[in-house]
Amino acid sequence: MPVTRESRRSPPPSDWLPPAWTPPAPGSPSAEPPAPPALSDVRAVARSLRRSAPGTPRAKRRTTRAATVWGEPYTGGMGTVEFESSPAESAAAAVTSGTAGRRALVRRPARNLAEGQLTHIRRSPIDLELAVLQWRGYVASLEAEGWETIEVEPAPDLPDSVFIEDAVIVFGQLAVVSSPGAPSRRGETRAAEAAVRALGLSVHHLELPGTLDGGDVLKVGRTVYVGQSLRTNAEGTRQLRAILEPRGHTVVAVPITKVLHLKTAVTALPDGTVIGYRPLVDDPRVFPQFLSVPEPEGTAVVVLDPATLLMSSAAPRSAALFTGLGYRVITVDISEFEKLEGCVTCLSVRVR
Repeated sequence: MPVTRESRRSPPPSDWLPPAWTPPAPGSPSAEPPAPPALSDVRAVARSLRRSAPGTPRAKRRTTRAATVWGEPYTGGMGTVEFESSPAESAAAAVTSGTAGRRALVRRPARNLAEGQLTHIRRSPIDLELAVLQWRGYVASLEAEGWETIEVEPAPDLPDSVFIEDAVIVFGQLAVVSSPGAPSRRGETRAAEAAVRALGLSVHHLELPGTLDGGDVLKVGRTVYVGQSLRTNAEGTRQLRAILEPRGHTVVAVPITKVLHLKTAVTALPDGTVIGYRPLVDDPRVFPQFLSVPEPEGTAVVVLDPATLLMSSAAPRSAALFTGLGYRVITVDISEFEKLEGCVTCLSVRVR
């Protein structure tokens, strides 16, 4: 696959983060913590980073203004955030604006993000303010590469809802609403379904007792690998197979015992090579082409186009490996989401 090799950009400079806030001393005038940078400021950072890569043509920005928070101004130590339109209006605008070629569904972090479920790692403190900034930077990186971002109606009391990939799986013009394996996550699917319906996609559902999380689904060409994890069972896989195989897909069940989801262990490059951190992969022989990466955070890539990958900044050696293969690599800091077993794929649903 001929591609142009370009320099890997650095993560956003530290001075774009908000200053730390110290509570006022007793008896002093009340003070409020500083609000985080506006999303427009974060987008400006992403644009400047894009310009830093020599030889990179500037992508045409194709975005629709979307409403993003949960029906009321969002507070919680981060100032007040106001929004302009509903998610359904945003999705409809994406369809009618002529910019709907590459769209990504995203969902703002819940105010109780720190309560998200953990399965294979120990709990670490979550900085909610930093998480929101990182989420904004992730969205800005998609938009800087020409992706339309559409914000699904937020779920302020569902801590894992930011991981929108688990709620719905998209195959071209077909959307499959998941049946989450964790009962606490089953409320996440309603708004995700509304978003894909607003985009005009054909919608199918998975039903209990079948369970399946979108993070267990890896698409490689016409082959769909489905992780058999604590969140996805054989019945959920059977239902997905019944939907996809008549449409020309082959569904392959993959054993998962070491990580939360299949895509915590493996994802795929544009040429179909499956990549993974070997200690986390139960059996790499399942995949016709497998490439081991040197860091656990290097297992997850989002394919933005045939020559461009989006990945975590926590895996510089993996990024160098992909650059050596001829890919242009964009890195984002998602440390707060990685503490919750999340990765770059979890934070969006790509609609092509």
